[in-house]
Amino acid sequence: MTESNATQIFTDEAWAVWEPLIEAVRPRGKTPPKDLRRTISAVFWRHQNGAKWRSIPAELGPWWLTAQLFIRWAKRGVWVRLFTLVQERGQALGMVFLDDTNIRAHHKAAGAQKKRDDSRQRDHREALGRSRGGYGTKVCVVADGRGRAVTFSLAPGQAHELPLAPAMLDRLPREPLWVVGDKGYASNAFRDHVWAMGARPAIPPKRRDAAVACPQWVYRNRHLVENLGARLKEWRAVATRYEKTATSFLAILHLATAADWIKI
Repeated sequence: MTESNATQIFTDEAWAVWEPLIEAVRPRGKTPPKDLRRTISAVFWRHQNGAKWRSIPAELGPWWLTAQLFIRWAKRGVWVRLFTLVQERGQALGMVFLDDTNIRAHHKAAGAQKKRDDSRQRDHREALGRSRGGYGTKVCVVADGRGRAVTFSLAPGQAHELPLAPAMLDRLPREPLWVVGDKGYASNAFRDHVWAMGARPAIPPKRRDAAVACPQWVYRNRHLVENLGARLKEWRAVATRYEKTATSFLAILHLATAADWIKI
């Protein structure tokens, strides 16, 4: 593989977009990162393919250097800052969409370092737990009116999505006009929260609930957030969780979503 092929994840045109963003958020040390384009290409290659760190092609540099950079930057919040910076291109918050998905965890995702807490506390901190779908993580997302992720929350796989929703909406930079969710978010208390923040809920009632207003012309746009989930799961490290810590897995989500924003 030639040097040009080794960095083919980023064409010259693509790197011209990514480089100033990465330079704006990366930590400033005494020595700037060497071959940053190649290392970031290795980060993308690993997460898009869901491969082991040691499987990174030699042409993309030492695997341990890539792993070290990604994990260190995840702990320092670099990837979330990158995600936030990309969103400055402009959010469409006329409608926002709530959705959740269960991500099956690979058995290698278990075994995060213990911190003097019991297994239940550790599973909650690392967002891992058992549900009917197996051992995994629940990813909850708020998407904007163009189907782009705005914020995430992680929870153990068995957790219900509804308790996470108010805090995610409160993190939005401004109040949306509509909040759209499926029946998993059907709760009068949650609808009241949406009204109280100055938005209108479009959440259909459950079969045994009393009828509530849910305009079809609004709700039919929910496919946008479902399409978002499908796009993000094209990254194999999103579709299956391999990371032991919630910090690293959330960093992958932020990186994949930043790429989604730039692509759209």
